[in-house]
Amino acid sequence: MSLRSSCGSVSQKRTVSGLLAGRVIKKPTLEDGQQLQEAAIQLLDQHQNLSSLVHELENPGPCDKLCAENGEQNQNQAASDANPHHVSALLLGSELRRQAAQLGVSVGVVSVQTVLERLMEITERQEEEEERWREMFTSSQRVQLCVLLESTKELLSQAVLCPKRLWMEYRRDQHPKLEVVYYLHKYYILRLDYMLHSDESVRSWLPRQLKALCGWTPPQEEEETRRLQQKVLSVVVGVLVGAGFEEAAERKLSLLCSSVLDDMLFWLLDIEEKHGEVTKRWIQTLDASLCGASVSPGALQRFFTHCLTQIFTCNTRLTVSDAVALQKEWTLAKTSHCLTSLYCKLAVIFSAEQLLHHLQQVLETHEVNWKHVLCFVSSLLVYYQAARPCLTELLSRLLSSAFEGYDLENMITAFLLARQGALEGAGVFPPYSDWFKTSFGGSAGFQASSKKSLVFLLKFLSDLVPFEPPQYLKVHILHPPYVPAKHRNLLMEYVTLAKTRLADLKESVEDMGLYEDVSGSCASSQPQCQAAQDVEKAVSLFGSTGRISATVMEASIFRRPYFLTRFLPALLKPRVLPLKPDARMNFIEALKKADKVPAAQYSSYVDSCQRHRQQNKTAKRPDLKEDPLDVLRIQLQELPGLVDAGNDGEMSAQLSRISHTLSVIFPGSADELTRQTVVTLNTETPQLPELHLKVINLILQNFCQCLLTASRGNPPNKQTSWGCRFVCVLLDNRQLLSAVMHRLWDLFHNQGASLSPAHTLGLAAFVVHLHASMALGPLVQLVPATQPQAAPLAETISSAVLCNTHANMLFSLRLCAAAVSYGLCRGEPQQQQDYVPPSLYKKLLYLIPRLFPEARGKAACVWPDEDGPAVLWSSFTQDRNIWTKTVLHLWRHAGFQQLQQTPRYQLCFSEWLHNELRVQRNEDILSDCQRQEYQQWACLQLYLSRPEEQGGCGGDAKELCTRLLVAIMDQPPSELEKPGSAEPSGTGTCLPDLLSRLQELVQEVELSPGRADLWDVLFELLSQRCSSCPVSITSKLSLQRTLHAWNRVLLALPAALFFKTKSEGGRTTVDCSQLVEHINQHQRKACSPAGVLPPLVTAHFLKGLLCAAVRCGHPAGEVNGTWCQMSRTCPLLAVSAVRWWQQLAPVLFSLWTRLRDGEPHPEQLQLLTDCRHWACSLSPGPVTQMPPAAVLLCAASLHEACISCEEPPQNFRDVLRSLQPERHVQHQQVLVSLLGLWLKDYLDALLFAQEKRCQRSRTFCSELLAVLVDSADWLLIFRSNEPTRCHPVSLMSSEDCTRLMPWAVCSLLQQQSAEFLQKALRAPGFLHSAILWYLAVLQLFLGGDTPTCEPKVEPAQILNRTKQFVLSLVSQAPPAALSSGQLRQLECQCADLDPELAAALSVLLEPHSLSPEVDFL
Repeated sequence: MSLRSSCGSVSQKRTVSGLLAGRVIKKPTLEDGQQLQEAAIQLLDQHQNLSSLVHELENPGPCDKLCAENGEQNQNQAASDANPHHVSALLLGSELRRQAAQLGVSVGVVSVQTVLERLMEITERQEEEEERWREMFTSSQRVQLCVLLESTKELLSQAVLCPKRLWMEYRRDQHPKLEVVYYLHKYYILRLDYMLHSDESVRSWLPRQLKALCGWTPPQEEEETRRLQQKVLSVVVGVLVGAGFEEAAERKLSLLCSSVLDDMLFWLLDIEEKHGEVTKRWIQTLDASLCGASVSPGALQRFFTHCLTQIFTCNTRLTVSDAVALQKEWTLAKTSHCLTSLYCKLAVIFSAEQLLHHLQQVLETHEVNWKHVLCFVSSLLVYYQAARPCLTELLSRLLSSAFEGYDLENMITAFLLARQGALEGAGVFPPYSDWFKTSFGGSAGFQASSKKSLVFLLKFLSDLVPFEPPQYLKVHILHPPYVPAKHRNLLMEYVTLAKTRLADLKESVEDMGLYEDVSGSCASSQPQCQAAQDVEKAVSLFGSTGRISATVMEASIFRRPYFLTRFLPALLKPRVLPLKPDARMNFIEALKKADKVPAAQYSSYVDSCQRHRQQNKTAKRPDLKEDPLDVLRIQLQELPGLVDAGNDGEMSAQLSRISHTLSVIFPGSADELTRQTVVTLNTETPQLPELHLKVINLILQNFCQCLLTASRGNPPNKQTSWGCRFVCVLLDNRQLLSAVMHRLWDLFHNQGASLSPAHTLGLAAFVVHLHASMALGPLVQLVPATQPQAAPLAETISSAVLCNTHANMLFSLRLCAAAVSYGLCRGEPQQQQDYVPPSLYKKLLYLIPRLFPEARGKAACVWPDEDGPAVLWSSFTQDRNIWTKTVLHLWRHAGFQQLQQTPRYQLCFSEWLHNELRVQRNEDILSDCQRQEYQQWACLQLYLSRPEEQGGCGGDAKELCTRLLVAIMDQPPSELEKPGSAEPSGTGTCLPDLLSRLQELVQEVELSPGRADLWDVLFELLSQRCSSCPVSITSKLSLQRTLHAWNRVLLALPAALFFKTKSEGGRTTVDCSQLVEHINQHQRKACSPAGVLPPLVTAHFLKGLLCAAVRCGHPAGEVNGTWCQMSRTCPLLAVSAVRWWQQLAPVLFSLWTRLRDGEPHPEQLQLLTDCRHWACSLSPGPVTQMPPAAVLLCAASLHEACISCEEPPQNFRDVLRSLQPERHVQHQQVLVSLLGLWLKDYLDALLFAQEKRCQRSRTFCSELLAVLVDSADWLLIFRSNEPTRCHPVSLMSSEDCTRLMPWAVCSLLQQQSAEFLQKALRAPGFLHSAILWYLAVLQLFLGGDTPTCEPKVEPAQILNRTKQFVLSLVSQAPPAALSSGQLRQLECQCADLDPELAAALSVLLEPHSLSPEVDFL
């Protein structure tokens, strides 16, 4: 009879609970409750069914209310007795004892059987209700099980139940269910420790249950079951770890638990790549949270150490040779996520040093699984920044140990670990090439101590050759270990072996790039890819230097197969040629001129380019099964969440995967690119390919998103190092980096004003991290070259940020302010220079005072250093509408101002001028008045008084003028037109404004006591800039540009500045010596047309003479005396004055009238007018009196009069003879000077192929020679190399014209008549001069400087004609034409240059032919 049926027969089928509840008529007392309880127990004892009773325990009824009421009456013992579970358990215990007594067995047997029957009933119901197998109970079954176990616990407290018998009976019929075991453990009925200790078969069923539970996935809606599943696993693992790894653990039990855990670990490693979710559950149980719950810290460390050991030593099938060959497949990006997560879980409680120490112990004592070991090293380096120096130290210890005991195991271990670190990229660990060079490249290398060590190393490397990937062989060949000279043959044996192996791998040394610097970080490039990279590098060097690099020239000779089959095809790849030749086209033309490109190959290239232009089809990207762009997009989308979570390790792992995906899209990141020291940034390159542009945009947008996500929670100094690691991923791939740099340049240079605030902030931080990673990145060379040499990444990109217009200034201000604020906040006070790019900081120093007048005072600190930068950055990310206030706060911040104390962060005056000269006046944010006020403040208040060591002028106004002058002269040619042109110069820039500032400063210096020193300073400056000897076309053009720029400035300075006044004996005189020296040394080198100063410059000098003479006591006399002196010593100015006198006379006479108030004009100026009138009035007949002017002035006047005639006068020879040069020495000197002027014109006409002008000049020269043929005076014109005997005309031309003058004379003489030549041979010194002219032409030919006067005549033909002409002169010369000294001198000079001429001269050395006369010249 059951409990329910018994109660129903007594009281109309009601339950005991209902019966008791129904009899509650009044509020019972304590005694009534006890009596009622005893009565109920007696009643139930008579008729009871254990199974129904257990069911009754799981479904309490109204009796609970009675118990609750009893509990309110007495909170102590009475309340405890009234608990329904307690009451039911008492009833059950009583019944169990009664039945045990009836059956004659122990009560423990009956109680165990009852509990197990109910447990089996719950379990079997699960199997009936569920359509599929479950490893865990449903929620309703779990409630029933918990109630059962609560009652069981009560029975245990009554000593009615034996837990050991319960476990024995439960294990006898079936395999334990892990959830049941967990609850038995949880309710303290039967601890798992006991099960492990007592159950001999636990080793068989526990791992199976653990695997089954890990492999089962709860339904998605059962979140509680999912949490309980993880809890069960964690509790079991905690008990196993505690029992197996505590110091006081029993050995047998410890081995058992360790065996179970090892079984699970090996199972995990077997399925790691196939069942991600399954392995994830088990890995989550290996958590450091076990420590403190059920496991001591020591036990947890021993367990994790044991796990690492087992991972390192399981499945040791791979040999060292396998590891060497397959190592590149074991990087973090290619390792399963399961294995990296497992490593992170096991390594979290250790330091990097401890982990590497343990790894070393395992390597020294066990056979290892190299894949697991090397994957662990990659994970450790990526997830733990502190691992890098620890690994470097470990490698050093391994090498030291290897060479001390000549231990191959330590040696191979060191090489494998170093290569594994290098495979993760330069941002994680130094490249293999760097490590190899550091370890073995110098005389302090490990192998350098003895020959035995060297042999050990080379033997080791030789043994690796059959297994090594080619990139490591290339490292060893390109960066061989240091070997003393006497042992060089040992190294060559290895190099020969390595090259043979490369040839076997079809990667011959011939296919190695010209600029290859391999690191071994990835597979070798294909030869075609390598050749393309070599071409880009060679073109870049050619664009920056203008010459073919020595590497290319050497390759064309010593590596001809590679040059012809790889390099040239890559260079001559057909393309659409630009209309304006670019650097690549110029490079090809240079190679063609050097005979390095076969004619047929070049012709084929040109034809292919033409066909390519006609077709003009764009290539389509192949359709891939799995688009890398989609993979990259997904990977990048996950990154902001990892950054926001602050999980540094997971973030680094994700970046490694991103890096791997990028290497698929940008396959050029081979070993050469990994360590390329200079990358090229072509600012004129068209837009990136569509795929590359999409990828770069994704990368930059993701960086901006990561920055905003990270900044929402923390300022930059509280964030992880995600930014630097993000940038390091890009630095590892040079092709990708180049694309990023091109995109940044385009954004900053062309689209800055259109960037959103979020993008501006993100890109500013990106540039900061580029600067912080400067040591890891390459240098950048701009093409076309706008900077003298390659510069770091951030500095180069900063040059794209312009400050020349209103819009650009605002963008630059926002970008630079955001970057500096981020850098100040990102770095600690002692590290701020590592995060603040100097170029962007200097732009702020320039822009803020320019745009904000309130910032021109002394800056004051408004925020303390400890929280100021963080507040600044938050204002940028949150308050975007008040950025101007934020900029001013940044300007006044102490950290910002403190940086100015460092030299590299100081904006010197020259840099300020550079920026100001590039501002477009018509698009400036300042008005003309505001700009004038700002420039005056900057020049006079800021930089004039600032010390020189801080970039100022130290209070020296002359120094300020000098720097202004230098900046103006350094302007590009487009901004500085030639003086004298009608077009205004520099109207688009602030050049006129700064010229005005220069005028103001000069005027101020003029009024100071030391005014005479300013011209000395300016002249010395110009002399320094022009002192370098021009040896190339480039340097000559640079010199001409410098002089044109100087003349532009010269015209803006006071004219009187160029003349000094000095007082001697109470008399003030004008000193023109420095000006004369300046004109003779420098101005004559840049005249256009040659031999004549520009009219404005000429007028300026003459006005300066008048203004300076006014300061003297006798102004007219000083003008006359000074001009007479200048006419003799400065022929260029004298001839220029005559040339432009018709324009200059009104200006100068008007100036003199104003200066001297009607005083008569100076005599020498009037003589210039008289000379012109005299030259124009010459005609056959009576000789007009020649003015008493200098010879050169008269000759120049005649020259000008002849030029003004459209055709040479028919009676020009008669006009010349009418001057009677044979009677008047002065007249003869005038004609000689006139001949020099016409010869100069003749040379100029020859050089520029002006036929009409050439014929005209030749006619005048011939007429003059006919008159002067009997005299030797005209030969002095060509003695420019003898200063004491130099003719004034030779001081008017540049050195180049002087060197070419013998060629012009020889050309002219060849067109003279035989009669003239016979007369000339009788003149003293003519033959000697003619031979010297020929030798000068021969030297021009040998130097490659011979010009071509006729389009179809080669220089060799010209030289041959000149030689035949001179030989004919020698053969016709009379015996007295040359003295013996002249003959010997000429024969000596001709011995090496022209043996034929020397032989002809030797005939004249016969005794009867020698002339005893003294040399005329």
